[in-house]
Amino acid sequence: MSTSKNYAGISDEFAQLEKSKIILIPVPYDGTSTWGKGADKGPEAFLEASENMELYDIETDSEVYKQGIHLTEPISENSSPEAMVNEVHAITKDFIKRNKFVTLFGGEHSISIGSIRAFNECFDNLTVLQIDAHADLRESYEGTKYNHACAVYEASQTTNLVQVGIRSMDVIEKTVMDEEKTFFAHEMVTDEYWSDKVIEAMTENVFITLDLDAFDPSIMPSTGTPEPGGLLWYETLEFLKQVFEDKNVVGFDIVELCPNKNDKSSDFLAAKLYYKMLSYKFAGQDIDQEYDNTFDVDYKANTNSRFEDDED
Repeated sequence: MSTSKNYAGISDEFAQLEKSKIILIPVPYDGTSTWGKGADKGPEAFLEASENMELYDIETDSEVYKQGIHLTEPISENSSPEAMVNEVHAITKDFIKRNKFVTLFGGEHSISIGSIRAFNECFDNLTVLQIDAHADLRESYEGTKYNHACAVYEASQTTNLVQVGIRSMDVIEKTVMDEEKTFFAHEMVTDEYWSDKVIEAMTENVFITLDLDAFDPSIMPSTGTPEPGGLLWYETLEFLKQVFEDKNVVGFDIVELCPNKNDKSSDFLAAKLYYKMLSYKFAGQDIDQEYDNTFDVDYKANTNSRFEDDED
């Protein structure tokens, strides 16, 4: 894929690296998916849909693109799953250290191993909020720990992992899963307070990894492993808005769009979701207000686990 155009067709004024508060990193990788292929085409379809999206957000009464959104060159490393993860990690961390709000669009869910690792090295007491149909907690799968089925195993060991919308998993994943911080889809449907409970399970700094198969296939069919019984549009937005209001969301990634040439609605949902999440993050912030991503240059010298429970 090529990134010769700016994100959403915005003018150069709002797309320059130096002036942009937001970084968008495309990762067109699909090296370990095991059923529906095509996640490597996800970023390109997402960007094409974004160009056909209205840039005024009614709900927040804002035009978040004016905060500046810089679209980077895509991460094209695909020599091995581990090499891809290492590249995602290095590039993501570099932009965090430049005091940017860093976002990524995949690509399959294995890209999140690298992005989570970078954020965990930069932000104290990090919560990873995983919104997903699948637990993705296998320590290794098909000969590698960098498989999409292992997307949040490392996070379960090194961060405060909170899982939302889970409705498919292998029994072995129960040995790793913290069920007190796992919100299963079949329980959420009868619990009107589930979103409040998720918020309570988080620390202050939150990184969101959102697999599009978290949505019900009736509104998001274009994913590699669709599962019935997923989230719907407005309940998801209501929840995300609450997260952005109550916590310090330090970044996010969106993964697993497998575009179908006969269904553009899924591409557009992904585009709209990304823009809505940015709108929630920057709601009420003046365009001229300097962005501070709270990155602590003295925090975390290496990739070892540093997560500690809050004692407040």
